[in-house]
This record gives sequence, C-alpha cells and structure tokens, in this order.
Amino acid sequence: MKNIINRCAWVNLKNPLYVRYHDTEWGVPQHSDRILFELLIVEGFQAGLSWECVLNKRENFRAAYDGFDVEKVSCYGEEKIHALLSDPGIIRNRLKVYASVTNAKAFTKIQAEYGSFDAYIWGFTNGAVIRESYDTRTTSPLSDLISKDLKKRGMKFVGSTVVYSYLQAIGILNGHGPECDCFKTGK
Repeated sequence: MKNIINRCAWVNLKNPLYVRYHDTEWGVPQHSDRILFELLIVEGFQAGLSWECVLNKRENFRAAYDGFDVEKVSCYGEEKIHALLSDPGIIRNRLKVYASVTNAKAFTKIQAEYGSFDAYIWGFTNGAVIRESYDTRTTSPLSDLISKDLKKRGMKFVGSTVVYSYLQAIGILNGHGPECDCFKTGK
C-alpha cells in the first residue's frame, strides 16, 4: 500500500477495507472488463445505501457472482437468482439482483459492439482522466450522457448519480479532494 497520510475526508479511517479501497483503487484508471463489470454491478447495489455497506460485502458479492464473470452472470436463470436473493452475505434487493443480470446481458452486447466495455466507457472521454474534487457535485453532463446511453441499451440502476460514482470508482473522474495525498500526487 502507498504511504498515504492525508486522505479524502469521506474515508472512514476506522475501517481498513475503506482505507485500502481509497488508497489503492478509488480513482485509479481501470481497463479490465472484469473490474469494470464488478464496479458497475456493485455501484448499482450501492444506490440508496452507503458505499461502505457495499464495500463490507464486496468479497461476498464476488463469491456469489462467480467472480463477476460477465458471461456467467448474463446466463443466470431463476434458480441462481433465487440463490442470490437467499444469500445473507449480499444485499438482497430483488430489483437490484434482477438488474444485475439484465446489466450483464447489456454489458456483453456492448463488448461485442465495441470490442470491449473498456473501449466503450473510456471512449466518452477519449481515454482522458478528468480531475474533479469529490465534493464538487454528484452528477455531471458526462454522467448524464452515459446514464442515458446505458439506459437506452437496457441497463437498470444506472442513473446519473450512480454513473457519476462509477466514473469516480473506475478513474475516469479523479475525484480525490485537495486535502488528499492522492490529489497532490495525481494518482
């Protein structure tokens, strides 16, 4: 782990998972379709809840969702969905569980169209990272545009606020605040 002393004000310093997530993942440009899929799904589950709640269940989500293998998730049927809805280790919201399967199907269609989801999502900024402090806003014209496109493609739980958080998580938006060592170093 990097030697980070000053962190964004939102980090719960008492939660080692949260500290590690902030220091090593959040705002770091992601290009692996598996990671892009995982973060898209967990951001959808985060809607209406705290990120810390989802983060604390992340390993359970990975196990329940077959390591976020998008091909497997896109083929989940009623039996697997029922198993997910019965799993106390994850968030068992029926609409979000069904949306995760719907979103996996749409994700694979985007992969087929663009060659990868990475090419699709990073294409919105021509591969550029946008620096914008986490406390600036919760949506943007970019998140509005991507949200609208994802919805047009059939995805659920991808409103502009969820997409904005997703863009921060995958590093398209580097949202570290000026008080944070990651902001100073341009992580």
